[in-house]
Amino acid sequence: MAQEDEVKGAKVSSEENPNPSTVVIEMARSSAALSPPAPSWFTPKRLLVIFCVINLINYVDRGAIASNGVNGSRRKCSKSGTCTFGSGIQGDFNLSNFEDGVLSSAFMVGLLVACPIFASLAKSVNPFRLIGVGLSVWTIAVVGCGFSFNFWTITICRMLVGVGEASFISLAAPFIDDNAPVAKKTLWLGIFYMCIPTGYALGYVYGGLIGGHFNWRFAFYGEAILMLPFAVLGFVMKPLQLKGFAPAESKKALTSIETAALEVQDAGVSVDKGSMKSSKSNRSFIDLKQFSRFMIDVKVLLLEKVYVVNVLGYIAYNFVIGAYSYWGPKAGYNIYNMSNADMVFGGVTIVCGIVGTIAGGYVLDFINSTISNAFKLLSAVTFVGAVFCFSAFCFKNMYAFLAFFAIGELLVFATQAPVNYVCLHCVKPSLRPISMAMSTVAIHIFGDVPSSPLVGVLQDHIDNWRKTALILTSILFPAAVIWFIGIFLHGVDRFNEESEHPQLATADRSSTTPLLDGKAAGAAETLAEA
Repeated sequence: MAQEDEVKGAKVSSEENPNPSTVVIEMARSSAALSPPAPSWFTPKRLLVIFCVINLINYVDRGAIASNGVNGSRRKCSKSGTCTFGSGIQGDFNLSNFEDGVLSSAFMVGLLVACPIFASLAKSVNPFRLIGVGLSVWTIAVVGCGFSFNFWTITICRMLVGVGEASFISLAAPFIDDNAPVAKKTLWLGIFYMCIPTGYALGYVYGGLIGGHFNWRFAFYGEAILMLPFAVLGFVMKPLQLKGFAPAESKKALTSIETAALEVQDAGVSVDKGSMKSSKSNRSFIDLKQFSRFMIDVKVLLLEKVYVVNVLGYIAYNFVIGAYSYWGPKAGYNIYNMSNADMVFGGVTIVCGIVGTIAGGYVLDFINSTISNAFKLLSAVTFVGAVFCFSAFCFKNMYAFLAFFAIGELLVFATQAPVNYVCLHCVKPSLRPISMAMSTVAIHIFGDVPSSPLVGVLQDHIDNWRKTALILTSILFPAAVIWFIGIFLHGVDRFNEESEHPQLATADRSSTTPLLDGKAAGAAETLAEA
């Protein structure tokens, strides 16, 4: 009955305004609003699994390029003039520690540039399709890394890897938070971010095995093969829609509207050309409006004290973790003479990363997921974790080092779910993609992008990996202090605030199956033909 009333309403509108294109527009909109969501096997749990695997592959790539098997070592020459051949990327391209550090940060350049762009495009292009585009770029760029022939070619390819990753990093977490059950939101985020340390660790092992038995280039080819199916999936699956954004159905309906209007015009029916010209002139301002909206969104984020404090702590934290992840195997090899540093660091990081990250999400859900509790957890685990990590590098015994460092890593990785929970819940739903994007930009441009080259410069200067590691680890203490300040800020959870599209505010999507594209386009075409 409701659908019949809508069609009748469209007919009344046509009597008042005989413009046929207007009738098509009204009928298409009515059809888009009435089309029920199509059932799909793509449930929230399967969405989480797919995103976790993609995230895992992303960080396997980072771990592989940091492994001794892929990264290798420089050529060394004695005073007598005899030189030993280097290995891996550093040996093949004869890179200094500074250049090697730049290589680890190169992909961040592309990621930093592309993250805000993808987050802004999410308001006009379906986010799920953007992820497909990003993963395609990532796959091509990784293959390029395998074919690189000098420092600059591999650096450029690493930048493109960052461009490809940007779409996924800024949009995956909002998708997961949108579809997770209410009581398990932080736990689901913890599972997703668990893939960061786990991916790094698997990358160490993977890079060590491939580099040791074959050639470092094959490690990149293998990553591309693993990612290719997910890049294709981003295009063939019906796209999902984020909370706080206009539904994908409306965009399809509008596309059908323009097509139907042109068909009516071709049939010889008079169409209001003034309105068509107005529509074309409006399109010319789309880019300007998107940029203006982006700047307004950034200003809103910068005025949100909770968000700023959270990101500042995250920057200091990521400065340390980024350098750990890249230089860790090499430092362990030199300080404790670990011949199998890739395997040791990989194994410890896998266990501590999985347990610590999931535990962080579980504990926050257990004590009640609030912004204040998230800051309490962040400051506590970071401070205690910093104490254990700092103490670990003071031991000369390798087993004592591994025991203390494992406890420190477990505590430090417990921050992943709470810190991203704050980023997602201190802003209204429509700002979540830009919130995650700008957080990613900040923690990389001020965190792990400069940290790896700076640690390389520090090590070149003092030539003592133990002192270098102690200096680096001490930066975790300021991170704990900054997050401690966040406890005293008045943080409001804005996840359920009315979005800029009120029709979405009434739907509780936290525990339901993601909505897929309806049949608006097909219905619009049928109505247009009628």
